[in-house]
Amino acid sequence: MHPREQGVLKTWLLISPARKAAGHRTPARVFALTRLRPAASRLRLTHMPPSSEVRCFRVLGVDPAAAGPTGYGIVEAQGRKCRALHYGALRVAEKRKESAGAALEAVHSLVCDLIRQFSPDMVAVESIFSALNVKTALRLAEVRGVVLLAAAQHHVEVFSYAPREIKASIAGYGHADKRQMQQMVRALLSMDETPEPSDAADALAVALCHLQAEQVRRRFGVAASAARPGSGRVAVTPPTSPRISLLR
Repeated sequence: MHPREQGVLKTWLLISPARKAAGHRTPARVFALTRLRPAASRLRLTHMPPSSEVRCFRVLGVDPAAAGPTGYGIVEAQGRKCRALHYGALRVAEKRKESAGAALEAVHSLVCDLIRQFSPDMVAVESIFSALNVKTALRLAEVRGVVLLAAAQHHVEVFSYAPREIKASIAGYGHADKRQMQQMVRALLSMDETPEPSDAADALAVALCHLQAEQVRRRFGVAASAARPGSGRVAVTPPTSPRISLLR
């Protein structure tokens, strides 16, 4: 309530005995509230569109791995509701592990199949952890490069997030362990069971992290490149992309 309106209400309540002695039948409280009705009519309620009018967005989260399985997960968001459509982890056969090119081809085929099947609006990928050794970092960069290539071939925008940022966004702690991340992903997506393996849960966490970051950008009107300087956005979408960006 406005301070001026509070003063009006207080004044009429204080002189209520005088009004009563003068023979006024209308109680002071009712009269004061009547005086304040025009002020209440000035309030504007924000229009909330029905859930059927809120557009669904799908995000493909990818957790690239240098040696182990590469996790993937599809998360669909409609307003504040999120659900997991599909998730899993790609385990490269032992015969294909001997050839680095064959293993990368398997990851590329997987990402392409997921994009064609679920048509995600965006792809979120975990970035390279700076504390890794050079050999592991190069191997991980190769897998991420294949994911970026597959997204660019299908004109899908890609966003990258650091591991600690993903953990802080989902679990509230940048050093959360695998089990904690699985439990939080299960709770946020209202899943009946804990997502297994942990690589798949990490991929779902990457997608959820992007959805939360995107909500902040839309609420405050901050562009992705400005909101995440240096590591957020990977420009792989050509100017003539037919997809509609969430920021528009």
